[in-house]
Amino acid sequence: MVGEYVCEKPEHTFELGEKFGATFTGGEMILLSGGLGAGKTLFTKGVLSALWFDVDEVTSPSFTLVNLYKTENFDVFHVDLWRLDANSDVACAVGLPEILEDETAVVIIEWSEKLKNFSFPEKTFHIEIKGDGDEARKVKVKGKSK
Repeated sequence: MVGEYVCEKPEHTFELGEKFGATFTGGEMILLSGGLGAGKTLFTKGVLSALWFDVDEVTSPSFTLVNLYKTENFDVFHVDLWRLDANSDVACAVGLPEILEDETAVVIIEWSEKLKNFSFPEKTFHIEIKGDGDEARKVKVKGKSK
């Protein structure tokens, strides 16, 4: 799934998330970056759809900071760092070290560029989304996985 994609419509962003989520075996970390309205939560909904979770239950954790979704195979933590000051210890503010103690959990982080000097797990993917709902979104997926 590493590569560059163009999502002409919002539903294509959802579908790309579904394709990506269908490859998960547990332990993945997804670092999402992109402006307001870029489709980070929409992509996340697609991932959770692939994991057989009710996407109507998936909401942006902008104010709760962390949402936990229990899928059939593993827990998915959906984290949003938007409201946090990038100069603080953002990882500790959302309990990221504790979340990562579950090596099978999937962690999806919106506004991940606020994480500084953090040691990411082996199966980490960086996904940058450019554009918004009024124009085609350009999605760049970088990462590594064994």
